Amino acid sequence: MSTNTYTPAPDRYSNSVGFQNCGQSGLKLPRISLGLWHNFGDVDDANEALKMIEFAFDHGITHFDLANNYGTPFGSAETNFGNMLKKHFAGYRDEMIISSKAGHIMWDGPYGDGGSRKYMMASLHQSLKRMQLDYVDIFYSHRYDPNTPLEETMGALSDMVKQGKALYVGISKYPEDKAREAYRLLRENGTPCLINQDRYSIFTRDIEKSVLPLAAANGVGTIIFSPLAQGMLSDKYLNGIPENSRAAHSYGFLQKSQLTPEKIAKIRELNTIAQQRGQSLAQMALAWCLRTSAVNSVIIGTSSVQQLQDNIDAVKNLSFTDEELWRIGELGA
Repeated sequence: MSTNTYTPAPDRYSNSVGFQNCGQSGLKLPRISLGLWHNFGDVDDANEALKMIEFAFDHGITHFDLANNYGTPFGSAETNFGNMLKKHFAGYRDEMIISSKAGHIMWDGPYGDGGSRKYMMASLHQSLKRMQLDYVDIFYSHRYDPNTPLEETMGALSDMVKQGKALYVGISKYPEDKAREAYRLLRENGTPCLINQDRYSIFTRDIEKSVLPLAAANGVGTIIFSPLAQGMLSDKYLNGIPENSRAAHSYGFLQKSQLTPEKIAKIRELNTIAQQRGQSLAQMALAWCLRTSAVNSVIIGTSSVQQLQDNIDAVKNLSFTDEELWRIGELGA
């Protein structure tokens, strides 16, 4: 990894992606956040990872989204990010929003998965140690655990705030009825839910009927992951399935079976709309998610500075005509 001394761009806020309050809180999130699920583990290019973090920060991306099991192997994204913070960003911690999560499998045995107090607390302590931090800004329950009483999971989140190990807490991928209950429990515990993280894209719009209105009614912010539908909403699949793409592999969330000829035809039509707007398909897909104030931020995952720059440029055009929204809605249905 590079050992060059990093000095942030002096215009990083005036030349930024923009900020919006998270729900009804006083915390402002950048419209675009950087996710470290992929490309920041031990198997990845460390120099490129550092360049992406620096480039993001130089453009006002202050929020870095992690989880205990991010990276290959699990935990390596947090360890690598922590090393970058210590070596290159030591004086800028208070200008960053750093989030982590626990809820998916992390280690073997009965205490390495789920939503128990045992697992949640151990996960937070491990994450803080890996990132060499005293606290995280946001800690999430990464998914609802039907085998643990919700009072237990929410109680653990509340205690993290009361112990000063997390400033805010949130939930991710919760069913509507469980999200409603989680909001109530956290509010009664004196640690209201800051944020709900869920999947949303032109091709995945379920949260418009449930997650978004429920969050708004409770003063909770919303942040989006997979705004590019695992890369489908980019120029990667305009001409089929490239050999080294995510969909070409047997593992992962995006499978060949999802990229039917009909779906590829829709992607091409969406690309035409994007070109007419003067945007790449990825830029339009991000702008589409950000068109509503109900979405406070979108999380992007990038593998290069060039891709990061392309995504950042989405904020240059966030407005849509009624006709564009209708055409996009028809193609996304």
